[in-house]
Amino acid sequence: MILALFRHFSFFFLSSLVKQPNKGFFRREEEASDMAGYRAEDDYDYLFKVVLIGDSGVGKSNLLSRFTKNEFNLESKSTIGVEFATRTLNVDGKVIKAQIWDTAGQERYRAITSAYYRGAVGALLVYDVTRHATFENVDRWLKELRNHTDPNIVVMLVGNKSDLRHLVAVSTEDGKTYAERESLYFMETSALEATNVENAFAEVLTQIYRIVSKKSVEGGDEGAASSVPAKGERINVKDDASALKRVGCCSG
Repeated sequence: MILALFRHFSFFFLSSLVKQPNKGFFRREEEASDMAGYRAEDDYDYLFKVVLIGDSGVGKSNLLSRFTKNEFNLESKSTIGVEFATRTLNVDGKVIKAQIWDTAGQERYRAITSAYYRGAVGALLVYDVTRHATFENVDRWLKELRNHTDPNIVVMLVGNKSDLRHLVAVSTEDGKTYAERESLYFMETSALEATNVENAFAEVLTQIYRIVSKKSVEGGDEGAASSVPAKGERINVKDDASALKRVGCCSG
């Protein structure tokens, strides 16, 4: 009798867990699904993957948190692994979901792999305006980016920490000159003061969208069907990107 009651209770307990996937047993799996950004109920027209690259300590993680959560952490420390956050914007009447990837300290070990770049259609290449060495390394980062992505990926060169005006080691003119030579967009930002952070990300996403919509129009109905992805499908930027690239007008 006691054994039968125990079996009955065990069956009832396990059944109750299975019937309530949003509690206890399955909560972690559901949260992981949320983080991935592919839930069916998400209402967006396009999903664009954008990567943050540049030397360690230039402020990539704070740019990410400022843009996606409007937060800044002075005590920010690099974590191990690759992390990303999402944010949705409205561009020309379309809902764009940005999936922003951060190296999370892996650049210190030259451990960034092709998987990090795979599917990216935009990038923010970040240097610290107070550390000239980080600007000198921009060329290496750009070459690596172009080796792993389409050469016409939309790239914004970002001189971060513009609030530290008394410590500037890289002039705005040097940043603009490099961007012009490499056909990049350019802005100086301050994640601390939230200067141009929104503008930098929004410009990249806007240009990606315009490339995609331009391809759809030029291809007609058939082209639109092949160019416009279903939800969760990433966009590949092809040769038309070069016609839209120009140095941005804004600096901090």
